[in-house]
Amino acid sequence: MARSVSIKSAEDIEMARRAGGLAAEVLDMVAPYVVPGASTEMLDRICHDHIVNVQGAIPANVGYQGYPKTILTSVNQVVCHGIPSPDKILKKGDIVNIDVAVIKDGWFGDTSRMYFVGAPSVLARRLVETTYEALLAGIHQVKPGATLGDIGHAIQSVAQRERFSVVREYCGHGIGQIYHDEPNVLHYGRRGEGLTLEAGMVFTIEPMLNAGSRETRQLADGWTVVTKDRSLSAQWEHMVAVTPEGYEVLTRWPGGTGTYAPV
Repeated sequence: MARSVSIKSAEDIEMARRAGGLAAEVLDMVAPYVVPGASTEMLDRICHDHIVNVQGAIPANVGYQGYPKTILTSVNQVVCHGIPSPDKILKKGDIVNIDVAVIKDGWFGDTSRMYFVGAPSVLARRLVETTYEALLAGIHQVKPGATLGDIGHAIQSVAQRERFSVVREYCGHGIGQIYHDEPNVLHYGRRGEGLTLEAGMVFTIEPMLNAGSRETRQLADGWTVVTKDRSLSAQWEHMVAVTPEGYEVLTRWPGGTGTYAPV
């Protein structure tokens, strides 16, 4: 039987906010190191040491379902779940998603963002910026009485406007004291369909858009997912709480949004 969607108290949301803030801080901290010549293994080590030694938190991904590393590094045609490696060296023009999750006092924080390694191609920049716009479009739907279908429809509409495709095999999820909890948050859908949102729900929204087909395949390592047609892919992720007035983003970046529109 599926778990029901938990409604969190103000105290619970404060704990989720704290964990989410730590995860966001990791992505802000590692940004200066995402440069040509850096290995994804080096980025993983930097994030691990910061989480453990500076934040006093636990890297949530290490050992999770057998995953061996702290962060997930998905470069260019990698959709999600790329494993850091000393052999994967970033080069000019790459786009990379770094996904991090931490545990603080039993609560999970989970977020990801895109980085440009040097100057991206016109297509890569448009894909990354459109995916961010799609994330915001989904977040802006969040309020009591809205539905998960409203979120998915908003994301899908932005993607389709730019003739990008939405990955369907992977979705957002409930989060709190459980890493991946109910509900599943699809990044496509129809308005008015799906679960009705209530204040106190906490979940991630993390759309993955491909420049080509939405089809994906998993590599032999059992983790890395790539676009089937080798087209570029991008992803952004925030943790969001449903509030009586609308929403609160629990993973705001300490350094702000840079050139990206604010949430």
